[in-house]
Amino acid sequence: MRKLTILVAGAALTLATAASAQQQPAEPPAAPAPAAPNAPSAAPTINTVSIVDIKDLPEATQAQVNDVVAKRSDEDLQKLRSSIDATPEIKSALEAKGLSSAQVIAASMGNNGALTLITKKAS
Repeated sequence: MRKLTILVAGAALTLATAASAQQQPAEPPAAPAPAAPNAPSAAPTINTVSIVDIKDLPEATQAQVNDVVAKRSDEDLQKLRSSIDATPEIKSALEAKGLSSAQVIAASMGNNGALTLITKKAS
């Protein structure tokens, strides 16, 4: 089984959204800059959305997720959930499983555009 790489909860989704929202030039350019070939886009492209309940993960992976969650601030979690709610395809994927962003505790974005949301049902 492949290891989940969850170094920062929602890093790809949250940081991409935050970076694109905050990237404003100090001075407007005099002329439009030509588009650089092979330039990375501001936000990652999401090809697939997988939703996994933390209880369905192996114990070692659950421990990794819980460690990341414990180190994350409430503000970061709110940013993650806001990003989810602002992205219709992700929100719809959660709703199709009877879930909402309020149950998402972590997210991981793969280089191939695979977004994995880790959820936890209320106790």
